[in-house]
Amino acid sequence: MNLPNKLTMLRLILVPFYVFFLLVPAIPHHYLWALIVFAAAAYTDHLDGKIARKHNMITDFGKFADPLADKIMIFAALACFIQLDLTGAVILIITAAREFAVTSVRLAAAGKGTVVAANIWGKLKTISQMVAVMVVMLLQYLLELNAMEILHFDNTAAVTMWFGIIGEILLWISVFFTVLSGVIYLVKNFDYIKTAR
Repeated sequence: MNLPNKLTMLRLILVPFYVFFLLVPAIPHHYLWALIVFAAAAYTDHLDGKIARKHNMITDFGKFADPLADKIMIFAALACFIQLDLTGAVILIITAAREFAVTSVRLAAAGKGTVVAANIWGKLKTISQMVAVMVVMLLQYLLELNAMEILHFDNTAAVTMWFGIIGEILLWISVFFTVLSGVIYLVKNFDYIKTAR
């Protein structure tokens, strides 16, 4: 297994850790720890692709595992957000539907001996998702600091409301790119859908 693929596997290994930090509020600064681990995992996504392209280490395993690791990262974060009442289930459902549709096309293509790699729209989708997740974690950490009386917001209820709105807007922007990239992917690879048996 080459270095880019090891980084992809590391990204998967980090998922349970940020899930743990997100869902265990008894840990001081738990949102910060979750954010740090998630950001480290997100950086491996940038790093593995950069190394693979620079040193010609692109593999069929990497083409499948890299986007799969991204999906698991995002699904886990959104599921935690739902449990923490930071967003609704609709965002996760739309995101999952897009990913299952795209994965089905990838499997159909693989059955014909073709590995379809992610395109620029898929990368934009992933970036928008990761940014949205990290901002939500950051905003929640600021609220956590306020609750610990380290920060002192004048109107905590208003700040909480606006932080929630900002997070929800960013998550829905990521949904827009998720749907757009999915539609583009399906249209571009429609031949695999038509000939699937």
